[in-house]
Amino acid sequence: MMMRAACDVLLTNAHVLTMDGEFTVHASGSVAVAGGAILAVGNLATDFDAAETVDCRGRVVMPGLVNAHTHASMTLLRGLADDLRLDVWLMGYMMPVERAFVRPDFVALGTTLACAEMIRSGTTCFADMYYFEEAAAEAAAAAGLRALCAQTVLKFPAPDAASFEDSLARARDFISRWKAHPLVVPAIAPHAPYTCTEEILRECAELAHEFDVPLHTHLAETALEVEQCRRDHGMPVVPWVKKQRLFDARVVAAHCVHIDEGEMRTLRDVGAGVAHNPTSNLKLGSGIAPVAKMLEVGVAVGIGTDGPASNNDLDMFEEMRLAALLAKGVGGDPTALPARDALAMATRIGARAIHLGDITGSIEPGKRADLIVVDLDQAHNMPRFTRDGGAVYSQLVYAAKSTDVVDVMCDGKWLMRDRRLLTIDETEVQTAAREVARRIDAFLIDREQSVLQKLIAIGGAAEEESFEIQAKARVGSAEAVRRALASDGITVIRTTHYHQYDTYFFFDDPGQGRLRYREDEFLDEQGEVVGARARLTLTGPSREAAFGSVLLFRSRFFAPANHSPRFYREYFKPAREREVEKDRHRWLVAFRGVQFYVHVDHMMNPHAGAYFLEVKSRTWSRRDAQDKAAIIAELLELLGARPGEAIEEGYVEL
Repeated sequence: MMMRAACDVLLTNAHVLTMDGEFTVHASGSVAVAGGAILAVGNLATDFDAAETVDCRGRVVMPGLVNAHTHASMTLLRGLADDLRLDVWLMGYMMPVERAFVRPDFVALGTTLACAEMIRSGTTCFADMYYFEEAAAEAAAAAGLRALCAQTVLKFPAPDAASFEDSLARARDFISRWKAHPLVVPAIAPHAPYTCTEEILRECAELAHEFDVPLHTHLAETALEVEQCRRDHGMPVVPWVKKQRLFDARVVAAHCVHIDEGEMRTLRDVGAGVAHNPTSNLKLGSGIAPVAKMLEVGVAVGIGTDGPASNNDLDMFEEMRLAALLAKGVGGDPTALPARDALAMATRIGARAIHLGDITGSIEPGKRADLIVVDLDQAHNMPRFTRDGGAVYSQLVYAAKSTDVVDVMCDGKWLMRDRRLLTIDETEVQTAAREVARRIDAFLIDREQSVLQKLIAIGGAAEEESFEIQAKARVGSAEAVRRALASDGITVIRTTHYHQYDTYFFFDDPGQGRLRYREDEFLDEQGEVVGARARLTLTGPSREAAFGSVLLFRSRFFAPANHSPRFYREYFKPAREREVEKDRHRWLVAFRGVQFYVHVDHMMNPHAGAYFLEVKSRTWSRRDAQDKAAIIAELLELLGARPGEAIEEGYVEL
């Protein structure tokens, strides 16, 4: 009589989908698990002595799903700001809230909440990218899930680092200490080409190569990103990051929505994996990735949910179904991306895409025991046909739901049995999450009441703790002013010529002030553009009365304008707006011992063809303002404008 081998767990009477390279199926099979690994699969019921035997009662046993791209701890930002463009959503809401709230405890709690959701929906492995990634790694390990945890690096300050050098140092420390962990694979994540410099991309790739760990990034997510890359670098995103030697590392490239066939072949040839995020890409209006073509070319394409703030869930069953349907719809071909292939993307191919294909993604001897049990005996799965052996794939992708997952095992350890979580206290986690939501709500409610606070939130605004006195008047031409500036008593210190485009945003509450988006094109003596700049100015209400025709101007706040007028329009939601275009000559002059700026504006829109003269100077007190107001009136007269012709600063509204 032959000795039977020992194992820890034996799953019997199961419909086993191995998801191996041959798509082997055991319609009534068993899986033996020992030491956290798959020992054997097939007809094994009499071959093993098991410490635990589980009768699966004909249910499907398959590999746990692999979420190839997410930001797990953003569960705590789920539903925070929906139905916005990607740039407004990211720069206007996500990043400001992250700067205010993201700390290690936030990441730990959010990741734990995400792990509960992922376990319940059959995910046993996920590729994460966020801040304080060690806290995410600790939470994933405590929950018992397998994770690729990548520390984010950006070119600007982040919640966990004042500079990219600090982020790199944090990533190096994290990777060196977690390199040998049984569940967590540490990695580095240069966020995206447009949020990183060439130096950051190269140094991140070097670090990943040094430690032989993956590199997780976003590539070609939006058409705007690709357009900007072509404009700035003369080439699309994939060849540009290749030029920066990014692919010296084992890359996981999230999205790749806007890439061509040549770029696909590059990704294939360098061994990069792609994470397709159908729900997030649709919700943010980013487009639909050419997944069928990528698979045809030979790229390893997995499926991800992206973060729960942009999805808004972590349900891989939904993602599989949507991935398959989108490929058919966008290509007009119902045979594109069949269900079996979609399931492979969510398991074996997905594991390969995140460079963990040697340890998970299929039920094969030697791989880790990451598997789930799915109950298809539910009304929405009825009836079931057996004529076609591949029908089970269609059932899982097109009909099954994540709630059909009844048991989950990762690394040979049960994480859920009969829909009951074994490693996470859901009640405790949900209570803590509600408290975080309450605090974020209070933060945003306070911020949304003030245009200034919203301006500060998206990039910092510096107040000029001074006032200006100024006067404006119509003049006949710039030449008359230029001749007057050559007269005795006026010293020209420097002069500038530029074309100015202003968009003014006005709000129902005058107390909010007025926001101006300005783009300046600096011109040389021949009128050619030699430079450009953009900035925001928030002008507060007047704090003093006028001195005759000379206004004591308001305090002002300045901020860099890193986005388009469209971004600011959607972010600030002004009640109305006005555009102004003008050709401006600007002189800094000294008159009567005081420095003044003299502007002559040739108006293009509105008041086309009109010329306006503006004279202004900073002031520090009411007495100083009174003295300078008298000098301005005298200077106006010397420049050919009579004080009685001065008009209010708000002439753009006329």
